[in-house]
Amino acid sequence: MAKANRWGLQDCGPVNWRQTVERAEKREFVTELNEVFKASGSVVVAHYAGVTVAQMNDFRSKMRAAGGTVKVAKNRLAKIALQGTESEGITDLFKGQTLIAYSNDPITAPKVVMEFAKTNDKVVVLGGAMGSTTLDAEAVKSLATLPSLDELRAKLLGMIQTPATRIAGVVAAPASQLARVFAAYAKKDEAA
Repeated sequence: MAKANRWGLQDCGPVNWRQTVERAEKREFVTELNEVFKASGSVVVAHYAGVTVAQMNDFRSKMRAAGGTVKVAKNRLAKIALQGTESEGITDLFKGQTLIAYSNDPITAPKVVMEFAKTNDKVVVLGGAMGSTTLDAEAVKSLATLPSLDELRAKLLGMIQTPATRIAGVVAAPASQLARVFAAYAKKDEAA
């Protein structure tokens, strides 16, 4: 029978407070990661064994500057978080020391991961997902070569603005030619 302590609470035996907190933290992490898998434009999974802390911090800052995020997650928790998402097909990639890179723009995460992997041979891309499409390592490399969404928008805007600029140049050309002719006559009159 449990006896009450001085605060009126019953002593139910030893309670491992840290284990209880860890479970709550894990539950919260799984929920957060599940939302990431549902909302991200692309997710890249890679091995990172042998990467130093300084290199990982550099990688994280590059990814953050580009608009993405890098997380190191326990494989078991990542597999649980993948359940019920479109990206569930990448569950098999979570073996060994894995990291997850993700971004809203489908091109950003693969591009930054591949650039970092070029300078650091310890980062090995395993694959990833873009919505319900499962990507192997080659598909991630191909995705990294595409221009980002912002670059595509800039190119499209440039293509739209180019005809307008040319029209303005054609319309302004006769006026500028007249101005040059008047200036030439003015100089001629001054010289005479």
